[in-house]
Amino acid sequence: MYSSITRALGASIVISGLCVSAAALAHATLEAQEAAVGSSYKAVMRVPHGCAGSATIRVRIRIPEGMVGVKPMPKPGWALETTKGKYEKTYELQHGKISEGVKEISWSGGRLPDDQYDEFVFTGSIASDLKAGATLYFPTVQDCETGAERWVDIPAEGKSAHDLKSPAPGLVLTLGKIR
Repeated sequence: MYSSITRALGASIVISGLCVSAAALAHATLEAQEAAVGSSYKAVMRVPHGCAGSATIRVRIRIPEGMVGVKPMPKPGWALETTKGKYEKTYELQHGKISEGVKEISWSGGRLPDDQYDEFVFTGSIASDLKAGATLYFPTVQDCETGAERWVDIPAEGKSAHDLKSPAPGLVLTLGKIR
């Protein structure tokens, strides 16, 4: 009897895990979802599918205030564009002060079939005056040959991204170095 209960419980845990994993894969997400305040950060945005069978042809990511000195990685077969602008304030980096930079990144012209996934990469610095425990959100729009997926919803104060249908990928800020 003990072994049949253990098997049933184990199967239940596996099925629950698969359901959670499938739900997590349905959204654009950051590979590393934590970063230390005042550190550099390599963002790897995962795009898990197209739009209801239609291939992805453009990915746009809005950079939140506090992520500065952003440099996107080119992708073979995709055109890379950035939109630059003024920050809300001046930030101190290792090489000096910075008051403007990349506010949005767009990769376009490629083709990501619905049954494949890809990653879009950029680096930057997390401002040292941000608060540990806060979350930076990276609203992401995935344009497809037909339709779009808009991962842009940011939870209201006291709410969770899990409560949203199309949550923006989030980065939780911590103290100290992330390993």
